[in-house]
Amino acid sequence: MEPALGVTLLAVLFIATHVGLASDAVKRRFGPRLGEHGFVAAYSLVAALTFSAVVVYYAAHRLEGAAGLGAATIAVPLLRELLFVAIVAGVALIAAGLMAYPRMPVALFGQPIRAPYGIERVTRHPFFVGTAAVGVAHVLLAPRLAGAILMGGLALLALAGARHQDARHLRARGQPYADYLAVTSMLPFAAIVAGRQRIVWREMPFGALAVGVGVAVVLRLVHASLFAQGGLWIILAVVGGAAVASTQTWLRARRHARRVGDVPVRS
Repeated sequence: MEPALGVTLLAVLFIATHVGLASDAVKRRFGPRLGEHGFVAAYSLVAALTFSAVVVYYAAHRLEGAAGLGAATIAVPLLRELLFVAIVAGVALIAAGLMAYPRMPVALFGQPIRAPYGIERVTRHPFFVGTAAVGVAHVLLAPRLAGAILMGGLALLALAGARHQDARHLRARGQPYADYLAVTSMLPFAAIVAGRQRIVWREMPFGALAVGVGVAVVLRLVHASLFAQGGLWIILAVVGGAAVASTQTWLRARRHARRVGDVPVRS
């Protein structure tokens, strides 16, 4: 099988289950049976398994198959450097998003809706936007079509995930979330340029952004071996990071519930 086709099929499976299982219809059907935390655990397990499948397959066939755009892109030094900058910026946003996620209104377990803070003033979806930037840049840099499809699928999932989260929260939480949407933007700096938001420098997560830049540099240095051992390190980093973020969010929701004397609101 052409590696690009294999990656496409597995990526479609990952994206379809990732988005489909998060739909309101699926939650209404299985949520009451599993409970909120049981549903999140089942959803996370399916996501981990399907993500691992596409990574393992790609790791085994990443050097095979049709050529991508990488050779042509690398031949244009300015474009290549701009794409590297986009990747570094994307990883920095991912790091800032992961650090802020447990406190953000878009997080799991019904986090309180409050005024935008810190990186949310730049983009309300720093993790998704950062992931999309990394994915799109790699589409143009990938030496093989299979790699371009893998990273393109990741970017597509990130953008679809951001829109899906906004729509779901808007349906479930109504006007308070609509007000939050009105003063923020998914596209970085769009709300600021439009005059609906401003940067508060003391709120900016410069430490997290710096960590992201450092991680991007390290990833560049070990880039050739990232998918060694069947992509094990990629799988552990992504699945482990998601588990840590979800656990932190759950713990924060419990603390908030104790303060207000209620149980966590369902997401």
